[in-house]
Parts: sequence; structure tokens; C-alpha cells
Amino acid sequence: MTISLHACQQPATMAAIIEQTGAALSYARLEERSAQLARLLRASLAEGDRIGVLMENCPAYFEVCWAARRAGLRWVPINWHLKPEEVSYVAENSDARVLIASPALAELARAAAAQTPTLEACYSTGASFTDFRNLDEVLAERAWPDFGEEREGSFMFYSSGTTGKPKGILRPLPDAPFGTPLPIEQIMQAMYGFDSDTVFYSPGPLYHAAPLGWTMGAQLHGGTSICSEKFDAERALATIEMYRVTHAQFVPTHLVRMLKLPQEVRERYDCSSLKMVVHAAAPCPPEVKRSMIEWWGPILHEFYGSSEGAGFAAITSQEWLQHPGSVGRIMAGVPHIVDGKGRELAPGEVGELCFEGVERFEYHKDPGKTEEYFDARGWAHTGDLALLDEQGYLYLQGRSSGMIISGGVNIYPQEVENVLAMHPLVADIAVIGIADEDLGEIAQAVVQLRQPAADLEAVTAELKAACQRQLARYKCPRSFRYIDTLPRLPSGKLLHRYLN
Repeated sequence: MTISLHACQQPATMAAIIEQTGAALSYARLEERSAQLARLLRASLAEGDRIGVLMENCPAYFEVCWAARRAGLRWVPINWHLKPEEVSYVAENSDARVLIASPALAELARAAAAQTPTLEACYSTGASFTDFRNLDEVLAERAWPDFGEEREGSFMFYSSGTTGKPKGILRPLPDAPFGTPLPIEQIMQAMYGFDSDTVFYSPGPLYHAAPLGWTMGAQLHGGTSICSEKFDAERALATIEMYRVTHAQFVPTHLVRMLKLPQEVRERYDCSSLKMVVHAAAPCPPEVKRSMIEWWGPILHEFYGSSEGAGFAAITSQEWLQHPGSVGRIMAGVPHIVDGKGRELAPGEVGELCFEGVERFEYHKDPGKTEEYFDARGWAHTGDLALLDEQGYLYLQGRSSGMIISGGVNIYPQEVENVLAMHPLVADIAVIGIADEDLGEIAQAVVQLRQPAADLEAVTAELKAACQRQLARYKCPRSFRYIDTLPRLPSGKLLHRYLN
């Protein structure tokens, strides 16, 4: 199964469409461009070498990634929200020999490349700019030679860097011919029904693992991937109606924003084409999930996984209604819940989630972090706090680094955030620990309000009361702070370092 086959069987079918502009890429064009670019890259690169990809969500993104995949290369998606020195860090740390950027990011790309002397070539997917050559012109210079059998390349994602510098996840190249489905692509077909009739909508940035992995997976199966330059709740509903979207992927923040649209706006759009909606990346407040199921029907699926590939869990709407708050049963890896000393805990107890039987990888150029991730037993330490119930259902409780210990008692921020996420006054919420002379730490709610409030004391009283109605008093935030916008990545992940 390859894009080459789809290009032969359905050349005019769109492999990718950009939501806002309508810019599109057919399978015939994707096949032609990715094959040409693969030959160009392999003229100077060896199997397993790295290329950096610095582009906004656009059709050319897929030309570049599919070229790397069929050329047996590792492609490194780079977050275009980073500063030049941060982009340079990823490019140099990953050992990228080539950087490919889009004209829309010319200023960032130019500044980053100037700080990265290890780069051997820089290309632009459109008009040339300083030190970046137009790929069309380079491809037209001569007939670039074949390099032999096309072999599967691999993503090389960098962690989001929510608490520090991002880490490169370097895993072995697949020992497989081009077109061999990845495990997640097999799951997409077997569990979620992806095929050549699929119209898949993903508004997330392509430099993140799930949006890029699932959009390319939809293309591997011959479907159409619809991407967004930036998520807008009403526009998302309009896109579902316009393109008769069958499959979609969101993060909980997207679901909250759609739910908070006025009822008349939500009812304006026909979303009946949806067959499957999947969400992941962050815990979803139960009230949010229940409301989405009531709105769209029992088509919501949730999965738990990580860029590192440690374990996989999944749950359907029907299962979730019987086990609210769960992210499902484990489908890959053997789970263990351990305490701070690595001792396994009983069902129902909260501890760090670890997985046995995980494929080894390394954090590139950081053996210390790699050793931290894999313990002496070979178990992968995810850093996620969770519990497993007697039936094997997994419940996430937040990150171990975010747990608040107040007066010797553990407080899990996610539990408090779930209570406040759908409060009518709240646009976004995060709960963090702050220092306290008496208790060591106390919980502070950092709140982004939907509308400016003249009387914050009254707002605080209302939010405190909402917490106290649903939570034990010791879990309730003792401090409230109000800010204009919570610092989140487009993936929905919170940048904790900007809150403390």
C-alpha cells in the first residue's frame, strides 16, 4: 500500500486540502513531487540521515515528508513557533544536514540557518530567499538519479519542551520497503475504518506527532487529509459540513471551544457525516466528553500514547460511558503502576505509569535522559500519574512533575481542572503548586476568563464554591490568579515553565 498506488488508481483525488485557503495537493502531484525530491535528497544523503522541516501547515509539507519517508531518511518536524536560536538548537542537535523551509517562514528560517553551521544545504518550497534555494529550480537543473530500492524512513520528533529543552526521539529505522504501514496506520484501518473514502480533518500543527502521523496515515490508506492553518471552533464545524468529513482528530481544548459556542451556532452546521472522532494529547474532563457524546453521538474515541511510543490504550464511547474518565484498556505494552521507589502498586492506587516490553529508543545525544526513561528492568517511565482499576481500565491523574504535595497530602491538578473546565465563567484553566510557608505547597488555579470581570473577588468566590461542591476541601485551590491567555502549545499542552 503506497501513495504510488493511489496516484495510479485515483490521480485526481486530493491527498491534502488546507481548510482556510482551499490549497490542495492531488495524489498524482504528491507522487511526482515526493519521488523527485527523494532522488534529490539521496544524491547527497545516506539512508538514515536527517532533514529538518520548518513549514506551516501547507500542501508542500506532505511532499517533503513523503519524500523523506520513501528515501529512507529521518525527517525532523520543527515547531515554527520557536525562536531562531531554538530552531537552530533542534536542527543542530538532530544532526540535520538539510533544512527545508517555506517562504512564509523565511525570516525565521534565515535567522536559524545563520546560527547553524552544520547545515550543508537549505531549500525553500517556493520563492528563494537568502541562503535558501528554490526547490523547483534545483529539481529542474538535471535528472536526479535513482538511488535503488525505496525503503521506509522515520519521523524524528522532538518532545514539546513544556518544562525544558526539547529532546530528540531517535528510534531505529524500519527494516521494511516503502509503503509498509506503521503500527498506528494498521490501527487506523483495523479499529477506526480508514480507507480510500475517508475524509480526515486534523486542525493541529503538523510538527506534532499525532497530527502529522494521522494525516500521513490517512494518505497511506488513500483518503483525503484536511488541515488547518489555525484552529477556530466555528470554522471547524463549517469545514466538517463543507467537505463531509468522516473522521476527525481533536485535543480536549478544541472540544471545549466548540462546546462553548452559542447553541444557535452549533446547530447551524450539519456534522452528520462524521463516523469517528478521536481525541488525545491531554486528559479530557468527563463533563466535556459526555457533552460531546450527547452532541455528536457515540462516535468519540480516545487513545493514550506518547511520541516515545511507550504503550497504547484506547476506549470507545460506549466503554467510556460505563467507565467515565478512563482512557481505556492497554493494547500495546505491559502496564505497571509504581511508587516513587519503583515498587508496583495495587489496582486503584495512583502512581507513575510504566510500560514493559517497549521498543528501545534513545534521546538523541542525551544518554542520561535515556537512562532515566528506562529503568534497570527495561520498563519505560512515562512521567504520567495514573491508576489501573480491577478491570484493567487506565485513568490518568496528570504528570508526576505537576503533582502538588500540600501538608503531606497529594493533590492531582487534573482533578481540579476537570471541575472548572466547563464552568461558564472559564475559558481555560490550569492548576499548579506554589510555595507556602505552612504547607510547603498549595494549589493555585490560573484562570483565563471568557469575559473580563469587574469584580474578581466575586468570580473567585463562585469558582471556589464550584470546587467545594464537587471536591474534598483539601483539594480545592487556595489561591486564584487571572491571566489573559494560558500559555499552551497548539497541541493543547500547557507550557508550565511560563506559569511558575
